[in-house]
Amino acid sequence: MSDDFNMSMRKFLKQVGVTSQQAIEEAMREADTSGKTYAVKAVITINELDMTHEVTGEIKGQD
Repeated sequence: MSDDFNMSMRKFLKQVGVTSQQAIEEAMREADTSGKTYAVKAVITINELDMTHEVTGEIKGQD
Protein backbone atom coordinates (compact mmCIF):
# COMPACT_ATOMS: atom_id res chain seq x y z
CA MET A 1 0.00 0.00 0.00
CA SER A 2 1.19 3.51 -0.71
CA ASP A 3 2.36 6.03 1.88
CA ASP A 4 -0.48 8.38 0.91
CA PHE A 5 -3.02 5.62 1.50
CA ASN A 6 -1.52 4.70 4.88
CA MET A 7 -1.34 8.32 6.02
CA SER A 8 -4.91 9.12 4.96
CA MET A 9 -6.23 5.98 6.67
CA ARG A 10 -4.33 6.70 9.89
CA LYS A 11 -5.55 10.31 9.87
CA PHE A 12 -9.17 9.21 9.42
CA LEU A 13 -8.97 6.53 12.13
CA LYS A 14 -7.33 8.97 14.55
CA GLN A 15 -10.13 11.46 13.90
CA VAL A 16 -12.74 8.74 14.47
CA GLY A 17 -11.10 7.69 17.73
CA VAL A 18 -10.59 11.18 19.15
CA THR A 19 -13.98 12.62 18.20
CA SER A 20 -15.84 9.47 19.28
CA GLN A 21 -14.14 9.48 22.67
CA GLN A 22 -15.01 13.15 23.16
CA ALA A 23 -18.66 12.57 22.24
CA ILE A 24 -18.96 9.53 24.52
CA GLU A 25 -17.31 11.32 27.45
CA GLU A 26 -19.63 14.31 27.05
CA ALA A 27 -22.72 12.10 26.96
CA MET A 28 -21.51 10.15 30.02
CA ARG A 29 -20.85 13.37 31.96
CA GLU A 30 -24.41 14.55 31.30
CA ALA A 31 -25.99 11.31 32.56
CA ASP A 32 -25.99 9.34 35.80
CA THR A 33 -23.80 6.45 34.67
CA SER A 34 -22.85 5.09 38.06
CA GLY A 35 -22.81 1.31 38.04
CA LYS A 36 -24.31 1.05 34.57
CA THR A 37 -22.94 -0.63 31.47
CA TYR A 38 -23.83 0.63 28.02
CA ALA A 39 -23.92 -1.31 24.76
CA VAL A 40 -22.04 0.62 22.08
CA LYS A 41 -21.85 0.20 18.31
CA ALA A 42 -19.65 1.96 15.75
CA VAL A 43 -20.37 1.68 12.05
CA ILE A 44 -18.01 2.76 9.28
CA THR A 45 -19.23 2.77 5.70
CA ILE A 46 -17.69 3.47 2.34
CA ASN A 47 -20.67 3.78 0.02
CA GLU A 48 -18.62 3.76 -3.17
CA LEU A 49 -17.09 0.40 -2.20
CA ASP A 50 -20.34 -1.04 -0.81
CA MET A 51 -18.45 -1.63 2.45
CA THR A 52 -19.84 -1.57 5.98
CA HIS A 53 -17.84 -2.44 9.08
CA GLU A 54 -19.48 -2.69 12.49
CA VAL A 55 -17.81 -2.92 15.87
CA THR A 56 -19.81 -3.59 19.05
CA GLY A 57 -18.81 -3.57 22.67
CA GLU A 58 -19.61 -2.25 26.13
CA ILE A 59 -18.63 0.86 28.05
CA LYS A 60 -18.91 0.87 31.81
CA GLY A 61 -20.16 3.97 33.56
CA GLN A 62 -18.11 5.81 36.11
CA ASP A 63 -18.47 4.94 39.76
